[in-house]
Amino acid sequence: MLAMLGPSGSGKTTLLTALGGRLGGHLAGNITYNNKPFSNTMKSNIGFVTQDDILYPNLTVTETLVYTALLRLPKTLTEEQKAQHAEAVINQLGLTRCKDSIIGGGLLRGVSGGERKRVSIGQEMLINPGLLFLDEPTSGLDSTTAQRIVSTLWELANGGRTIIMTIHQPSSRLFYMFHKVLLLSEGNTMYFGKGSNALDYFSSIGFAPSVAMNPAEFLLDLANGMYICFTYLFDGQNFFGEFAYLIPYNRACNLRILTDDSREDETSIKHTLVCAYKENMSEIVKSEIINDHDQVHDSIDDKKLKRWPNSWWQQSYVLFRRGLKERKHESFSRLKIAQVVFVAILCGLLWWKSNISHLQDQVGLLFFYNGFWAVFPMFQAIFTFPQERLILAKERSSGMYRLSSYFMASTFVDLPTELVLPTIFFIITYWMAGLSPKAGSFFSGLFVLLFSVLCTQGLGLAVGAIVMNTKSASALGSVLMIVFLLPCGFYVQHVPVFIRWIKYISINQYSYKLLFLSQYKRGQTYMCGDNKTCLVEDYPIIKTVGLDGLATSIIALTIMLVGYRLIAYIALMRIGVTKKIII
Repeated sequence: MLAMLGPSGSGKTTLLTALGGRLGGHLAGNITYNNKPFSNTMKSNIGFVTQDDILYPNLTVTETLVYTALLRLPKTLTEEQKAQHAEAVINQLGLTRCKDSIIGGGLLRGVSGGERKRVSIGQEMLINPGLLFLDEPTSGLDSTTAQRIVSTLWELANGGRTIIMTIHQPSSRLFYMFHKVLLLSEGNTMYFGKGSNALDYFSSIGFAPSVAMNPAEFLLDLANGMYICFTYLFDGQNFFGEFAYLIPYNRACNLRILTDDSREDETSIKHTLVCAYKENMSEIVKSEIINDHDQVHDSIDDKKLKRWPNSWWQQSYVLFRRGLKERKHESFSRLKIAQVVFVAILCGLLWWKSNISHLQDQVGLLFFYNGFWAVFPMFQAIFTFPQERLILAKERSSGMYRLSSYFMASTFVDLPTELVLPTIFFIITYWMAGLSPKAGSFFSGLFVLLFSVLCTQGLGLAVGAIVMNTKSASALGSVLMIVFLLPCGFYVQHVPVFIRWIKYISINQYSYKLLFLSQYKRGQTYMCGDNKTCLVEDYPIIKTVGLDGLATSIIALTIMLVGYRLIAYIALMRIGVTKKIII
């Protein structure tokens, strides 16, 4: 078990991420394991636990680990065997007591911070890694919980694994559990070796603690360029202790008043310790590594592993099941259902029995359909990918599934929400408002509404995937909805030629036309005055929108349905892709 120590900004996380093959950007250099180049095959035997516990909040501990097992373990194992493997990890990490509790997060009460961290570790333990990386596993935990986490890792290390972790400021109890320690400062190595030998090494080069203290605190002080010791003054009755900051190799611990030159002293101490490491330890460490390479027989590369542990269909099916369990709590929440039903009943009462003799009212209701069920699903879809960005990046970096599998599963998971609620809304308002009682008109109207919902959902997915910021995406979505709604014929009937092109890219323009076509046909009449009948197609708004172009509208919406999702998929390809390191 190796601990990377160092102050903030010293390069601990960067080094850990690079070793795990997850560091993006333009990189150059060599990473070898047992003297073999880093490869995807090697990566499959490495676990990586991020500092933040990125988990689905509505899944239980068991569900989280079982779904991870179904995605990460090879398809040669049955689903039952994968579930048993997840159960074994739960027992190994001491999660039995909370295995049926939800993870929680934010305002949702769930398991404790230490249990959540062990779940994150358990996700990586499922693949039985020979090497496990952890970034700040004790961050935000109390000392007792941190002790339990590190004790668990210590047991895993004694079970035949190599554990490498970054840790900010461990207690003395934790420090003496580390087999080896790496001390970093501004990207440079100050010490690498056994933790028990660290104080002796620094004492040998003139930096010995003058009082008993936590070794980790002493090392971090050195990494920050601060060498602190005590001068004791005696006035005949009492002893007084004073801090003193010493410059390098000044073995006399004299009281010194800090001046503006203290920053230079810090830099000098850091430089001295880095140079001392290069002179005293660097060659020894390199020779030990070479000897270890000669003695280790590594058979990992001999295994011909496929890039993906499961087929595309298996990945999509598991992701679909997991997505349904996670999103059903939000998508079919009581609040959301109550919101839709309340608005539906209110609309039904406002447009109560507004038959064709009240054509203006019917046209207004159809426009409300068009507007409400454009904004509602789009703003739900906008939040989909930004909220799951971290999970997607984490799981894609682990090689759990293809992006296409995730995108397809996510699309189908949204269908129940996106189609059930508007269907309920349409059924309630349609019959209360007294629209055309013909079965063909009802079902064609419902089809048009659901078709437009899927199109606006695709637009929301595209906006969210491109922007990946909920506030910015919401602002952009609002602007697009206004742009699409204004020129579609209800508000403005005489749109200037130079801006008329907007309606040809508007979802609302085509869906509004199709809603008209579901209710009215040419030659149909309505009462437009005292005992006077008029043609429906001559009504100003309907005349502006038109009662023709059925095929054109369907084709245009189909192109938008596919096109916006294609844009969203291409935008998602930026996430979770780590550039290869030049070997």
